[in-house]
Amino acid sequence: LYRHIRGLAARYFCGIQNTTGQRFTMKFTLGLALLLPLSLLTLQGTDARRLRIPLTRFISARRQLIENGTPREPFLKRPVNASAVGPAPVPLTNYLDVEYYGLIGLGTPPQVFRVVFDTGSSNLWVPSAKCPSTVSACAIHRKYDNSKSSTYRADGRSFVVQYGSGKVEGFLSSDVTRVGGAYITDQILGEVTNEEGVAMVAAKFDGIMGLAYPSISVDNVKPVFDNMVSQGLVAEAVFSVYLNRDPSAELGGEILFGGIDKKYYKGNVTYVPVTRKAYWQFHVDGLSIVGGRTSGAYCNKGCEAIADTGTSLITGPSKEVKQLNTELGAIPVQGGEYIFDCDALDSLPDIEYKIAGRGFRLTAKDYVIKVDSQGQTVCISGFSGIDLPGGLWILGDVFIGRFYTIFDRENDRLGFADSV
Repeated sequence: LYRHIRGLAARYFCGIQNTTGQRFTMKFTLGLALLLPLSLLTLQGTDARRLRIPLTRFISARRQLIENGTPREPFLKRPVNASAVGPAPVPLTNYLDVEYYGLIGLGTPPQVFRVVFDTGSSNLWVPSAKCPSTVSACAIHRKYDNSKSSTYRADGRSFVVQYGSGKVEGFLSSDVTRVGGAYITDQILGEVTNEEGVAMVAAKFDGIMGLAYPSISVDNVKPVFDNMVSQGLVAEAVFSVYLNRDPSAELGGEILFGGIDKKYYKGNVTYVPVTRKAYWQFHVDGLSIVGGRTSGAYCNKGCEAIADTGTSLITGPSKEVKQLNTELGAIPVQGGEYIFDCDALDSLPDIEYKIAGRGFRLTAKDYVIKVDSQGQTVCISGFSGIDLPGGLWILGDVFIGRFYTIFDRENDRLGFADSV
């Protein structure tokens, strides 16, 4: 696996519509379809029912746009889906901005795909061999061929994913799914037969494997991790995520299904209950700039947040994020982003989230992202304004990369500890 430099990411949402017409809001390499030996998938599952998947870091689609000087405003201006204000939970995923992928296998023998392990959505989908070569995104990604799998079973339901400048659509199928050393039987997956828009063409990964709660699964499909648990394939209903922030390291990170790995964190783990079993949502007691003039003005009296591996930045209500970036000394630029003076980073204060009574601090090294754009280094704020129902904050890779994150379905809680 190759190691790539971390790229910029900002939020990019899309809408999903299932076969019943109910609408959801959802966020959302090259190579031919190929068959690889099963050993490539099983070598990572070194411990019984503790399945390790190495993660590879790559340059995100949005960073490519920035480095090439492509206007980004059309991708940043997305209205919040009006139907999302109701009680129904909505999945989140972010196709332009993800930066880490791992390998899974589909079918017998296994067809191998690069997927994003996304805690902000709950469905599994990959391009289908039935997607014509005239569809650019399908032509440059690996495709699942159900006719070459002895364990394939037809489902027949269709699905449509709508997003900013295009859509993804296809049909559902059932097959064996291989994650690490686990063989998940009868897994329902989406076969994509049409992909439109720059997000799908520019993506370095082939598909998405959602790891959120089943309540936000489109068409009520049972998520992969839920099947892993019910089929007894993991030691416990827990998975944990380590994202390596060292750009010189070969390993981009690791996701461990079935437990936690103490070598990736130091000190104690702080646990917080999941407040809504849809996303991995939890309560934040407060947010402040350490030593800041308006310390305590953000996330006032507490707020709700989501731990989301499918997002690179930290997002929050636009008004609060604007005030936060302004107090930090960031300057707004076209496209809705904020930039810092790269020569003044050492003077920037820490940002502290208070969770379950403990302070989690981010330094400027954590929340400032350096990007090369047309021969110049630009220092971009890791805080982006997005207005979501309920004033939700999304803690993406900027936060998860600093704090080892444990997703505990056994006890419906999240755990955070200082990453090594």
